[in-house]
Amino acid sequence: MRRSRLALFLGSILLAAATALTGATAAQASQPAASGGYVALGDSYSSGVGAGGYISSSGDCKRSTKAYPYLWNAAHSPSSFTFAACSGARTDDVLASQLGGLDSTTGLVSLTIGGNDAGFADVMTTCVLQSDSACVSRINTARAYVDPTLPGKLDKVYSAISAKAPNAEVVVIGYPRFYKLGTTCLGLSETKRKAINDASDYLDTAVAKRAADHGFTFGDVRTTFTGHEICSGNSWLHSVSWLNVGESYHPTAAGQSGGYLPVLNNAA
Repeated sequence: MRRSRLALFLGSILLAAATALTGATAAQASQPAASGGYVALGDSYSSGVGAGGYISSSGDCKRSTKAYPYLWNAAHSPSSFTFAACSGARTDDVLASQLGGLDSTTGLVSLTIGGNDAGFADVMTTCVLQSDSACVSRINTARAYVDPTLPGKLDKVYSAISAKAPNAEVVVIGYPRFYKLGTTCLGLSETKRKAINDASDYLDTAVAKRAADHGFTFGDVRTTFTGHEICSGNSWLHSVSWLNVGESYHPTAAGQSGGYLPVLNNAA
């Protein structure tokens, strides 16, 4: 009986020790970036345009308390948080005004960038207001920019991030497909919807390639947005909003929390 009790006692100690060690290891593995600062860069998809809850001090940048960087910061409590993403930002804007929060103590950097360089707003305006052929033609012009020009623009941004934050994990997050195809839906024609989706894929492929070449992680939100595109019946994206044109084709609050945040969580 004594031997049995002693064995149980020793076993319970070993189990508790193993649990403690395993728990500590798991906690460290799940939050590697929380030990350093977090800096969120990029355009309106990172600032949270379309999600509401805009921080008044952010002005035209429209940084939202419902944007995925803000949500990640609230959940992980990094040592510092710099929310520099800004609506309308292009790669040159990131270089000129968003990198001030980066240093050797930065543990995580996230960003979406490239869509505005490729003429996203003009593409969508053309496709909404003009013919199928005009839409496809404008998209082809954007693709012609993505091929020879955008990679060099992204390289400059990625290299600057690495130079300023050499110890950071960098997560480059892409853009969703906008439309569910093959379903009855008011608005744009199927031709336009498919062309827009193909353009999004084309842009994501270019961004992912440059991110990989710099040793960064690419976060693909096309998977999390599947079933939540415009025309899906449960869209996480705004369609054309004539009352607030700037929010058109941007993620809703659900798109930020359900589409973007899980991708950052999985990558960081």
